[in-house]
Amino acid sequence: MYKKILVAVDISEAEVTQPALAAAVAQAKASEGAELRLVNVQPLVPTAFIDYIPPNFDDEMREATEKDLEALRNKISYPLERVSSIVRFGAVYPEVLAEADEWGADLIVVGSHRPTMATYLLGSNAKTIVRHAKCSVLVVREEA
Repeated sequence: MYKKILVAVDISEAEVTQPALAAAVAQAKASEGAELRLVNVQPLVPTAFIDYIPPNFDDEMREATEKDLEALRNKISYPLERVSSIVRFGAVYPEVLAEADEWGADLIVVGSHRPTMATYLLGSNAKTIVRHAKCSVLVVREEA
């Protein structure tokens, strides 16, 4: 079925990430040996704040996030040699889509909150990923 499954991970929102990760692992197991890649996107620091943060802030943020992703990878019931992770910086949906293209993903798994009026008015990352992805996308709702 799938050879490369990209999972968008928000470490700060386990209630959205865990169901998506579980669905991705299930798809990988059903695909008999698919590769999984966890991608986390960190926001860029606005230029107005540049003078107020340490010069190595991005490096520290990347290192901390990589440790969090490693801990998450170690909890997955899937062979570790088939699971990788990456940290990207920027806006969520363009970075997830860019990683999917660059890595050659044939499935993107993304968690999503239940719809609210705010997401109808402002849009959501999941919606935009679905709309613009060049591969299949599985949207997994947070558990009720």
